[in-house]
Amino acid sequence: MAIDMSQFYQVFFEEAAEHLASMEALLLAIDPAAPDEEEVNALFRAAHSIKGSSGTFGFQDMMEVTHILETMLDRVRKGEAPLTDDMVDASLVAGDVLKNLLAAHKGEDEADREAAEAICHRLQALCNALDAPVTVSSIPAPEPIAAGVPVCVTGFDLYFSLLGASPEERLGNLIEELGSFGVVETLATPTADNPECHLRITTEVGADVLRGIIDFVADGETVRIEPFGQQDADGHEAYGFFHDMIQPADEAYGFFDPQPEPDGSSGSVPVVFSVDGGEAYGFFTDLPAQSDAPAEPEPYGLFTDLEPAAAPAETAYGFFDPLPQAAPAVVAAAPEPAAVVEAPAPAATPARKPAVRSAGGGDSGSIRVSVEKVDQMINLVGELVITQAMLTQAASNVDPVIFERLINGLAQLERNTRDLQESVMSIRMMPISVVFSRFPRVVRDLSQKLGKQVELKTIGETTEMDKSLVERITDPLTHLVRNSLDHGLETPEKRRAAGKPETGTITLSAYHQSGNIVIEVGDDGAGLNRARILAKAKERGMAVSDAMSDQEVWQLIMEPGFSTAEQVTEVSGRGVGMDVVKKNISAMGGRIELDSMPGVGTRITVRLPLTLAILDGMSVGVGPETYIIPLGYVMESMQPERGMMKSVSGVERLIQVRGEYLPVICLHDVFRIQGAITDWSKGIMVVLEADGQSAALFIDQLVGQHQVVIKSLEANYRRVPGVAGATIMGDGRVALILDVPMLVGMARRVLPAAA
Repeated sequence: MAIDMSQFYQVFFEEAAEHLASMEALLLAIDPAAPDEEEVNALFRAAHSIKGSSGTFGFQDMMEVTHILETMLDRVRKGEAPLTDDMVDASLVAGDVLKNLLAAHKGEDEADREAAEAICHRLQALCNALDAPVTVSSIPAPEPIAAGVPVCVTGFDLYFSLLGASPEERLGNLIEELGSFGVVETLATPTADNPECHLRITTEVGADVLRGIIDFVADGETVRIEPFGQQDADGHEAYGFFHDMIQPADEAYGFFDPQPEPDGSSGSVPVVFSVDGGEAYGFFTDLPAQSDAPAEPEPYGLFTDLEPAAAPAETAYGFFDPLPQAAPAVVAAAPEPAAVVEAPAPAATPARKPAVRSAGGGDSGSIRVSVEKVDQMINLVGELVITQAMLTQAASNVDPVIFERLINGLAQLERNTRDLQESVMSIRMMPISVVFSRFPRVVRDLSQKLGKQVELKTIGETTEMDKSLVERITDPLTHLVRNSLDHGLETPEKRRAAGKPETGTITLSAYHQSGNIVIEVGDDGAGLNRARILAKAKERGMAVSDAMSDQEVWQLIMEPGFSTAEQVTEVSGRGVGMDVVKKNISAMGGRIELDSMPGVGTRITVRLPLTLAILDGMSVGVGPETYIIPLGYVMESMQPERGMMKSVSGVERLIQVRGEYLPVICLHDVFRIQGAITDWSKGIMVVLEADGQSAALFIDQLVGQHQVVIKSLEANYRRVPGVAGATIMGDGRVALILDVPMLVGMARRVLPAAA
């Protein structure tokens, strides 16, 4: 029965993406001048895994790219060729091409066939430039073998059924891959009636290696690997590479010529026979001595002789551990023996058991769950939190003495609900390293393009944040890193002239602070040029003055269309970027801050909430309505006095707080609420700060502080200015969550007119 492979596509997509990310990280970290052997092996394994899996699922375009890439990496890991910068660059480009092809198969992008063909030619050219690989057929003919020296011959019959479509093409690719390990013969190919293949390979590798190759393209339950033997000219069965060497009649063939069974059939006892029918002894025991031998024969091959007089009985020579023997093991005598490899005293050699293959691929300690399922679970936990709050609200007026058990049960329910909520939320939390891991490649490529030397440092990669924030913060951070590299860091010549190291440094750091995640992008470049920023602002007709503080000047670079670049390049200069960064971060409930010092460098700080699903909020009352203010924006609250109220240039709604005049937002006016307090001396002022700007929010009363589950108002109703979302309170009423950055921006727009 044919297997529908499409049901496994998602697993392939995820694993291929992981292998590509691993390859890119390894390529960026590896030193071509002195590559670590394990890193090279890991690169080869990643390419090999992608190749095998893509072939299994019929993604031939990906398999073609990885096949040539794997061939090149295989030459490097075997020590047949040195790793070069060109190889690393080509491998990185190949990774980009594979990402594009993977996205195309997922339906997220369009495949760039020209790029795939170009990288295949480039990789093939690198392979062709290497010395021709050594194969079995290219091994020079050996010297004649001395009498009595056995020669190893090994081979396997491979039986299996191919998976997927295009069996002829896939069989050809498999044969080509197996050909790098030995000589392959095709004895049976799949047909419409019989899908089984039969290959025979003469090789020195083990069956487990061959199975690992076949398992990528074959049904694992059908794979059978059986050893085979070949007859020499005199009728003795031989195993291995050198079965075609015909020796004189007085010489021995093969390490493992079979011991005949009593019934005349071939057995499997590993002994050596001489062609003239003499008795055999063990693996390397003496052949029967011939008194008429004129001289000791010269040893040949891997195994030289031991010195019979000096070698103890327990000494093994060569590659193989000794079997129990009654006499010294001697291959052949020679005038001057080579060095002896000592081994422990002989003991019974246990039969080697084949490796057990786990059907499940081993217990990895984790499972793959779709994001949709996690989101659904989080939504249900949010509903549970709301229900628990409703029960607590309903029981708030009962007699705690009469209903003691009910009160205690609700308290326990609240604790369990909070623990469950925190556990479920942690499922969505991901380390910031998921974002940071892509910047070594960005810095490497851009620094080469700009001719700058840059070192990237990352701090706090294990800091966790919500998955939805991880996805949305990637593009803003990428722009900030590119900005630091392009505008911040100087060229090596300028840095040398300024007394700095030629290599500049960009630092990415992340940490938790007061319920927020803080991400900093810093550089040790020239810093922001205050005079140039003010000049550009005046050219564009912006209301600026030389008396502005540095922080106010730095904020100008986030105005739409603002750029200080002298010329437009593919990297920067079009005035599109920092304003988009600011908008995206504000949309996530975060804010961005800049600090710079001429000649020392620039630091950009991004503050974001840990999650967008649940927030700590302050509930406030305005008339009969309740609103939620995200706690991260609240600086302080106070009951104003009449002397604090000011009016400047016709702007009546100002309050003086510690010498600073803040615009006032009357929430009852914004949402047209009837029955609210209008006397400022009887209400409450809440000082808010967003995007480096402050304002005061006038409300009737403070209700409380608690966590709320955010519900999208836009998805369920429509977008309302000044409202970021909604939540359900414990009494079942809907409370709107305020969009503080928008409200503060609305209030601050009146200040230039007042000035």
